[in-house]
Amino acid sequence: MKEVRTLYVDKGEEGVRLDRWFKRRWPHLNHIQIQKLARSGQIRVDGGRARPETKLTAGSQIRVPPLPDAPPPQDKNALDPREVAFAKSLVLYEDDEVLVLNKPAGLAVQGGTKTSKHIDRLLSAWGEGLDRPRLVHRLDRDTSGVLVLGKSPSAAAKLSGAFAKRRAQKTYWALVAGFPKPGQGVLELPLAKKGVGDREMVQPVDSSDPKAEPAETEFVTISRAGDRVAWMALRPHTGRTHQLRAHMLAMGHPILGDPKYATEASAELSGGLKLQLHARRLVLAHPSRGQLVLEAPMSPELRAGFERFGFEEREADPEPFKRTRR
Repeated sequence: MKEVRTLYVDKGEEGVRLDRWFKRRWPHLNHIQIQKLARSGQIRVDGGRARPETKLTAGSQIRVPPLPDAPPPQDKNALDPREVAFAKSLVLYEDDEVLVLNKPAGLAVQGGTKTSKHIDRLLSAWGEGLDRPRLVHRLDRDTSGVLVLGKSPSAAAKLSGAFAKRRAQKTYWALVAGFPKPGQGVLELPLAKKGVGDREMVQPVDSSDPKAEPAETEFVTISRAGDRVAWMALRPHTGRTHQLRAHMLAMGHPILGDPKYATEASAELSGGLKLQLHARRLVLAHPSRGQLVLEAPMSPELRAGFERFGFEEREADPEPFKRTRR
């Protein structure tokens, strides 16, 4: 606003402070700006100078001097500096074609109706358009660990192809209830999405079910805490929603801390733990050179489970599935 104007105080504004009267109309003005305008006499009430704290009377005339323009409205989706720093802190590996993040538990990969904070939004930290990394696979909201992205359309297409053709070797760590027998093997059990109460879950179904999708999980027991809890390495050979969680429940050994795929016994054993599932390791071909071997450090959630049941990270073989025979 570049001209001087005279405005009147409404009846409903009787007793309102002068500075607050200004803020209601021009919220981009700060307290210091209003103070300076009043102190220099540019703001006047009924022709006279007035302090910012002056209480107004209905019908009073307010001289409004030229005011600075409001800044252009900010994009609500724009990241602030703290969000950019947080996004960058998640980087496990980065080059000109590939970005690998250590996804925290509790942070969704993509947004939804009630989800405004997610990895996809944080990717603006690397730019927009062609500079924006592209998702090539997913992790559940409550699963932590290795998440790979392509930094160019061609790199993303090649990485996505590796997952689609099952050429990406994924290793998850999980703490499960009980002691699985056998301790290693492959579970082939079709899954389908089913409505259970007021929510949707994935459940084992017969292969003849029209909604059935083939699902295959390889598993190896790394260590155990008596017969109560086992630390397992899990390798999904298919990528169904909630596959590992549904398969372990079907085996009778649900993953601890899982609020959705649980039994009364596993819920009691979990005792406040968050989901004990972590995408520990991923091996796949680089889009243009060599092989990527990516590993995410244990999440705070999984570490809490390790401390409770006495597991130590050094017990694990980096390649536990080399012992299995399919």
